[in-house]
Amino acid sequence: MSNSSESESRHRRRSESYSSDYSPRPRRSRWDEKPTVVSTLIDTNEKPDATPALISNDIGIQNKIESLPDVKPGERAFFEDALIQRDESELSSEERKKIQLKRLLLRIKNGTPAMRKQALRQLTERTKEFGAEVLFEQILPLLMSITLEQQERHILVKVVNRIIFKLDSLVRPFTAKLLVVITPLLDDADFIARVEGREIISNLAKAAGLQTMIAAMRPDIDSPEESIRNTTARAFSVVAAAIGIPSLLPFLKAVCGSKKSWYARHTGLKCIQQIAILMGCSVLPHLSALVAIVFPRLNDIEANITKFAALAIAALAEASYPYGGDVLEQTLEPIIEGCKRMRGRLLASYIKAAGQVISVVDEEIAAKYGWEIIRVVVREFKTSDEEMKKIVLKVIRQCLNVEIIGKETSKNNIAERFFESFWHRRNSVDKKLSKEVIETALLLSQKMGAKYIKI
Repeated sequence: MSNSSESESRHRRRSESYSSDYSPRPRRSRWDEKPTVVSTLIDTNEKPDATPALISNDIGIQNKIESLPDVKPGERAFFEDALIQRDESELSSEERKKIQLKRLLLRIKNGTPAMRKQALRQLTERTKEFGAEVLFEQILPLLMSITLEQQERHILVKVVNRIIFKLDSLVRPFTAKLLVVITPLLDDADFIARVEGREIISNLAKAAGLQTMIAAMRPDIDSPEESIRNTTARAFSVVAAAIGIPSLLPFLKAVCGSKKSWYARHTGLKCIQQIAILMGCSVLPHLSALVAIVFPRLNDIEANITKFAALAIAALAEASYPYGGDVLEQTLEPIIEGCKRMRGRLLASYIKAAGQVISVVDEEIAAKYGWEIIRVVVREFKTSDEEMKKIVLKVIRQCLNVEIIGKETSKNNIAERFFESFWHRRNSVDKKLSKEVIETALLLSQKMGAKYIKI
C-alpha cells in the first residue's frame, strides 16, 4: 500500500509542474511539404580523393529543369546544355533534337526505374525522328566514358540494341564508328561485358549485312598490331554466328590464302579458331570446308601461321568431338611431322592439335599415330614451361583413352617418367597444374593397375 501511495503522489507532483497551456508537438505527415535542401558543389580539385557524387541540377544554373535527375561531376560538361530551360522556338531543328535526346539519355542513365522505363519507350518510338547521326553522336561518347559503371553500360547497351533494331539498314553508314566503340568489349575481363559486346555486334551484323561489316573491319585485318587482329577475329566469329558460316566461307578462304601479308592469314586462321570456340558443335555441317581452308597453312613458310593453323585444327576437333574424324584424319600426318621437328611454343600448338585429333579419329588410326605422339610428349616431361606441362598432361590422357594404347601402357615406362617429373610438392602450388597431375595419375592407375604404381 505504501508503494502505491508514493507513486500516486509522484505522479501528482509531475502533473502539477506542467503549465496549464501545454500542447503536444504535432507529428509531421508524409504529405506535408518537404524542407528544401540546398545542394553544394563538390570541388574535386580541392578534394582529389573524394568519391564522385551526384550534383543537383539547380547549382549555378538559372531556369533549371526540375524533372531531370542529378548528374555526375564527370558528365556535367556533356549534359550541361540539356539542363537549362530554353525557348525551343529559338533553336534550330538539329539543336532541339540534340537537347531532347540528351534529356532522354539522362533520364535513362541516372533516373529512377519508372523514369527510365518511360524515357526508354519515348526514345525507341522517336528513333527515326532523331536520326542515326544525332543518336550515335550522343550515345557513343557515353559508351566510351571511363567513368561508366557496369549497370550504366548495361542500360546503354540495351538502348543501342533497340536503336539498331529500329534503324535497320539506316545504321550502315555508322557501322565503323560503332565497331570502334564495341569491339574492345570482346576482350574485356568481365564476362558480362563480353556478352553485351557480342550482342550488339550480332544485331549490327543482321541490320547492316555482311558486306558492310567486312568493309568496316577490312583495315584491321592486316594490322601490324596483334591485339587489333585478335579483336577483329573475335568480331568476325560473332558475325559468322549471327549471319551463318556459309556466308563467310568465301571471305575466309580469300583471307587465309592471302599472299600480300601474313597478317591477313593470321587473322583468318584466328577467326576460324574463334568460330569453333564460340559455336561449338554447330561447325559440324561446315567442318569439311573449314578444314580445307586451314589444312594448306600447316606447311606455311611463316612460323606463326603454322602455329595458328595447328591451333585452329585443335579448336575444330574439340568443337566437333566425338565426330568429325573422317574429315580431320588428313591433318594427322603433317601435324605428327611438325611435332618431330618443332620446339617451344610451336611444338605446344602441334601437340595440342595432335591430342584433339586423336580423340576423334578411328581407334586404329589413333593407335597408329598415338605412340608417335607419346614419344614426343614423354620427351617434354622435363620442360619448365607451365603451359606446356598442362598441354602435355592433357595429351597423354587423350592418348591413353584410346583402348589399344591403354592396354599396352604397362609395357612402357610412361608411369615411371610421369611420377619422376610431376609428382613433386612444388606442382601443388598451381591449382590447374595440380588438377592435371591428379587426373593423369588416376588414369594411369586405371589403365595399369595399382601394382605397377610405385610412388
